[in-house]
Amino acid sequence: MSREKKDWKKKRRFRQAFARILQKLFNRPLLSPPYTGPLSTIAILAQERYGDAILLTPLLKTFKKEFPETAVHLVTFSKAVTTFFKSDPNITTIHYAKGNQITYFNGILSQKFDVLFNTKDHPSTNFLLQSLIIRARCKMGVHDEFHTGLFDFFVDADFHTHIAQKNCALLKLLGKEIPALSCRPYIPPMPVSEKIRSFTATLKPQAVSGINLSAGGKNRYWTEKKWSEIISSHPTYLFLIVSTPRDLDKKKRLEQHHHNVIPSPSTKNLLEAGMIVERLKVLLTPDTAMVHVASCYNVPVIGLYGQAFQDQTRFGPFLIQNKMVISPTAQVQDIAVTSVANALREFLENTTS
Repeated sequence: MSREKKDWKKKRRFRQAFARILQKLFNRPLLSPPYTGPLSTIAILAQERYGDAILLTPLLKTFKKEFPETAVHLVTFSKAVTTFFKSDPNITTIHYAKGNQITYFNGILSQKFDVLFNTKDHPSTNFLLQSLIIRARCKMGVHDEFHTGLFDFFVDADFHTHIAQKNCALLKLLGKEIPALSCRPYIPPMPVSEKIRSFTATLKPQAVSGINLSAGGKNRYWTEKKWSEIISSHPTYLFLIVSTPRDLDKKKRLEQHHHNVIPSPSTKNLLEAGMIVERLKVLLTPDTAMVHVASCYNVPVIGLYGQAFQDQTRFGPFLIQNKMVISPTAQVQDIAVTSVANALREFLENTTS
């Protein structure tokens, strides 16, 4: 067993032990929905990564539509997600839990909310602590054996239910039935450079296939060599490559090496990346936030996933045409070039026939 996996298991055991202690100290009776109490304010705990943030947007959008007078307070745990939601019109106030503690106390801990919603579907030390110390008349969470006794209402969904659907299920606890199609995610307003605006205006819609090189972890990357082989094996197709700043060198090398790759400006945020994705015929990408960016614009995805089933179900492509190519191991890099080439060829042939 690798050291990384041992550390992960150790942390998981700690979180579970911590949750068990809290369950012995607190024993809130589980209530039957819907919640019918006051709803002038709600505190929502937002998860830490870009993908999680995108998959929270369907709830924010539908909540604002159904409860326009309710003040939505978003509690964030990373600077990236705090910045992501900075200009979201569906949020009243953002509170960064790891920022200035006096500001956080005045904005969150000194207040009492009508409802609190913990979006985690598994025990998290930080999220459970905040769920306890943030005062709220009613506390709601996602069902998990380690959450029992800590919340008043549960989103009762199978563990493998998609995260976007679990988030939107909060509305059902509040007495609202929301159609699945209403849960399409979105990217909030962000700065967009004139270079990106000009470039996207030149792209003919659905004439180019996109490749995203970047991923959130080493085990989710496909290799530069394999991407190059995909591009070479489809010489009549046009490709466009996006990446995070960390992978710009790879992007530039592929653009220079292949005649059928359209050079594109680097993107500074997810909205800029989304404006490019919106023009694509299909996006090829590892399991990362770009899968959900494509969902925002209803763009088909060929997703490269490790063998972990929960990553495929909980964070897979949502409300879009898709094909998941699954690695025989936990490493995305172990996916064969032929598997991705076949998936791309099948998709392009079916959409052009």
